[in-house]
Amino acid sequence: MWEYIVSILPTLLSGLEVTGGIFFLTLVLSLPLGVLLAIFRLSSWRVLRDLVATYIYIMRGTPLMLQILFIYYGLPLLPGVQVQFGDFSAALIAFVANYAAYFAEIFRGGIQNISRGQYEGAKVLGFSYAQTMRYIVLPQVVKRVLAPVGNETITLLKDTSLVYVLAMDDLMRMTRSVVQRDFDTTAFFVAGLIYLFWTFILTKILLRLEKHYAVYED
Repeated sequence: MWEYIVSILPTLLSGLEVTGGIFFLTLVLSLPLGVLLAIFRLSSWRVLRDLVATYIYIMRGTPLMLQILFIYYGLPLLPGVQVQFGDFSAALIAFVANYAAYFAEIFRGGIQNISRGQYEGAKVLGFSYAQTMRYIVLPQVVKRVLAPVGNETITLLKDTSLVYVLAMDDLMRMTRSVVQRDFDTTAFFVAGLIYLFWTFILTKILLRLEKHYAVYED
């Protein structure tokens, strides 16, 4: 048993390049985009606010797999568009667009929970809106939204397996190829342990962040 696990481990781990790439880049790109969308969602400009609200509704209301398939297969078929993305690019665009919408709603809730008195106090001190958001509001928001952001981050790790529909060699595709080749389900259990390991690492990181930002608690 152990010899077999050791023999298939390199094949499974080779899929982590795609899985890790999608996960890391999605997180790096969707978090700041989510903050920006949250600010736009609270804008005094109704047109901008409504456009962002519609975008968020569409992204959250349709399956991520459908969005991946549309960007990869659907866009080239649209009249006048004819844009063809590679499999990795298509998957990354879909993931960033989707998760930015979820993060936007999380950050919007956090921003709205900050008392108006803090905005007024910052204005009295001569802070601009951008300075108020950067130095006063967002540090508090980060602490308040860490838990839901952490949940979405763990969900993102598991959702990376959806790139399988584009025949990308991620962890799950490599796992299934081993199972089909050897007619042995051991690879599924090993893949599960790999996901659990990275979930454990993410959880530890999030706990450290919660302790770090605890100084901003009211």
